[in-house]
Amino acid sequence: MEPPESSNKDGHGYESAEKIILRWDSTTSEEARERMIFETDRQEADLYLQAVDEIQRSLSNASISSSSNNAADEQSKVDTTIQIAMARLEDEFRNILITHTSALETDSLVDPMSSSTSTPSLHELEEDDSLSSHGNSSNHLLQLQHCESSDSSSYRSTSSIREVDLMPAEAISDLQAIAMRMISSGYLRECIQVYGSVRKYAVDSSFRKLGIEKLSIGDIQRLEWEALESKIRRWIRAAKVCVRILFASEKKLCEQIFECVGTDIDDACFMETVKGPAIQLFNFAEAISISRRSPEKLFKILDLHDALMDLLPDIEAVFNSKSSDSIRVQAAEILSRLAEAVRGILSEFENAVLREPSRVPVPGGTIHPLTRYVMNYISLISDYKQTLIELIMSKPSTGSRYSGDPSTPDMEFAELEGKTPLALHLIWIIVILQFNLDGKSKHYRDASLAHLFIMNNVHYIVQKVKGSPELREMIGDDYLRKLTGKFRQAATSYQRAAWVRVLYCLRDEGLHVSGGFSSGVSKSALRERFKTFNALFEEVHRTQATWLIPDAQLREELRISMSEKLIPAYRSFLGRFRSHIESGKHPENYIKYSVEDLETAVLDFFEGNPVSQHLRRRSQ
Repeated sequence: MEPPESSNKDGHGYESAEKIILRWDSTTSEEARERMIFETDRQEADLYLQAVDEIQRSLSNASISSSSNNAADEQSKVDTTIQIAMARLEDEFRNILITHTSALETDSLVDPMSSSTSTPSLHELEEDDSLSSHGNSSNHLLQLQHCESSDSSSYRSTSSIREVDLMPAEAISDLQAIAMRMISSGYLRECIQVYGSVRKYAVDSSFRKLGIEKLSIGDIQRLEWEALESKIRRWIRAAKVCVRILFASEKKLCEQIFECVGTDIDDACFMETVKGPAIQLFNFAEAISISRRSPEKLFKILDLHDALMDLLPDIEAVFNSKSSDSIRVQAAEILSRLAEAVRGILSEFENAVLREPSRVPVPGGTIHPLTRYVMNYISLISDYKQTLIELIMSKPSTGSRYSGDPSTPDMEFAELEGKTPLALHLIWIIVILQFNLDGKSKHYRDASLAHLFIMNNVHYIVQKVKGSPELREMIGDDYLRKLTGKFRQAATSYQRAAWVRVLYCLRDEGLHVSGGFSSGVSKSALRERFKTFNALFEEVHRTQATWLIPDAQLREELRISMSEKLIPAYRSFLGRFRSHIESGKHPENYIKYSVEDLETAVLDFFEGNPVSQHLRRRSQ
């Protein structure tokens, strides 16, 4: 290829400009096809741009030169030259974009706000392993200089947005120079298409690094919930990076290149680049928001809602133009649907607790799996108190003592004046849980075991409420005292049902015959009374050792309460009547146990373990 000729005396004559344009026509020159102007000497690129400027000026003149005989032919010639120049500039534009385009480096894909917005336990975000496999960036990108605009950086006032420089300043300057000439020659559409196709590829590459998959709404809804849970965690992390870093940086790049070229061109290029990826990103959240509602989804949907709520100001800042209305509207509508899903799921959960159908009694009267599930569930609900107080705005649909519906418990709101709708829902869940447990207790054949079952479960409810400051605050101490009273009443009812027959054996009635009191004890009745007591106590001991009170303190309290009734009564009975038995034959057949034997036996109760057929007796 010949070196460029020096400009003539006028500097930029049409003929010189035409030669430069034609010399770089890749359709006629193999060397022009193999080399890129903006990758050669800087002077070569400047000369080419000057040549384009000269041709463009020629288009606006009435005639090319005074010697022209056929203005139409000359006009056609200039049009052809412009077309050749624009084709070349389009190739150069694409090449500069491709040369300086890559997915954001790993260190750029870390949202600085993530650590401050992470939440503990269930909704703590997982580390994205796909990111740790990439090396740190070795490039220190230059701070770009671009034309000033009175409002060009207004959206960057959102403190969580963190732009990164996507291209070096020199490349941006070249792209801006090319874009100005293409657009002024009527090649705006081609410019936008080239820019969008190359930059969208870069955005797609960053999406892959972030683990964002190309899934349709249908694909997402067909996934099992367990698989979706991990995808939700990853999406939350990725969405923060996409909005606050990736999309914001793409917007900045568009402004740097196109802001001085013409009104709204920078926004058109931005939307050409990110609209598809943004829709792909938000389609995931949309699919979750319209999926089938079930209780296990509540907390991940709340995580998704909180993340999107946190991102909404950034979305509105980055997508702040009229052409990006659809993105802002989609995000706001998804947020609204997620809120509605939360309300619907809470209602579904309440109905599921009320209607939970299991009828097989849990062995030993221990805590029912439903109780554990429900109380763990509402403890987690209390962790989302701030969000749910805003989302739950109506009271639960409850029964009334006047409704006469036996399938629904009663709850009067007048007794719970001043509580938030969320607190009323939590109390209502506990009410319907107790209602369900009362129904399940009726499946025990032994009334004392039914009372023990209620005691265990209501005590567990009380302990879970006390163990969560947020839950306790919402439930309130007044209702907590009511619950405490219920499990203590169940404990009293258990003791009455379980021990009344045993203690009845230790009364004096029925042991005396007519005559003097001191000598009027019927030995046969007394022997029978001791035999009955032994049999009943052995049966209670054998049975109730297999019953279970999981809470050690409650277990010990009930044993002490039992002992306080049993041991003094037995000691007194033994003291009054031992001599009558020991004066007869085989007293060991009737007085089988000492007071100490009973005290030891009580320690076997409520451990959930079978014991020997015979009580352990102290050494004689």
